[in-house]
Amino acid sequence: MESTVVLSEIQSMFLSGLSGYYPDNEIRNIFYIASEHLLNYSKIDILLKSNEPISAENTKKFNQMLIRLRKWEPIQYITGFTEFYALTFRVDSRVLIPRPETEEFVQWIIHEETGSSLNLLDIGTGSGCIAVSLAVNLPEASVSAFDISAEALVVARMNAQINRADVNFFTRDVLDSNIALPGKYQVMVSNPPYVRKLEKALMRRNVLDFEPGIALFVPDKDALLYSRSIALLGLKYLKDGGALYLEINENYPHEMVRLLESTGFYGVEIRRDLNGKARMVRARK
Repeated sequence: MESTVVLSEIQSMFLSGLSGYYPDNEIRNIFYIASEHLLNYSKIDILLKSNEPISAENTKKFNQMLIRLRKWEPIQYITGFTEFYALTFRVDSRVLIPRPETEEFVQWIIHEETGSSLNLLDIGTGSGCIAVSLAVNLPEASVSAFDISAEALVVARMNAQINRADVNFFTRDVLDSNIALPGKYQVMVSNPPYVRKLEKALMRRNVLDFEPGIALFVPDKDALLYSRSIALLGLKYLKDGGALYLEINENYPHEMVRLLESTGFYGVEIRRDLNGKARMVRARK
């Protein structure tokens, strides 16, 4: 027998079932993502069709999603997809879920480098969200990207294919003192690990239990571990006048400026995100 549950009741079920897990506005966004995935509904559709009956099959799928969400599994891993910079990306536990702040980072790079025919390298590419977005939006650029994780690169290559982006992916460890790259670049970018392990106490289980820690955490006593290695790599492989863009820990902007200047970079600029947090830096060789 067909279910008589309507969409607004499913939404109420999500709001009550996830209360205490996430803020209400975040729960609504999770429900929007679930509805788009299962019903192909937009936010407007959800509003206009709130009294529409939902089939027993889809009601069951919503319930199954809610069970997984109540175990803190991220909705993006449940659906297998996320949106980033108006593009669609595959995501699973092999890669981090792209953050909205990283969209601001990508926007900054595109704004500064538009029209340039350049060699660009993304370091620690993960899902490939930065490299693929740059390749799509800077069609004259030659984009390469590397990661230590072969599993992450499987996902990144799928995302390049989904978005018809031409990106050269390869495996490297940025902490390897003997690292060698295939060429020199006008632009190097990275969203490296920069979260101190002591900050885990401030993080929710959807991140700690599911997202790859190797892409997030640095030792408490060396928060700039990856940034230092990337700066040294940039000093060697950036062309003269080339730009290095990094996402950074908001607690260490002044330390990042000193690190980059002492390494030999100039024109160091810190950028704040829409929440006013110091989250990005650019420097020139």
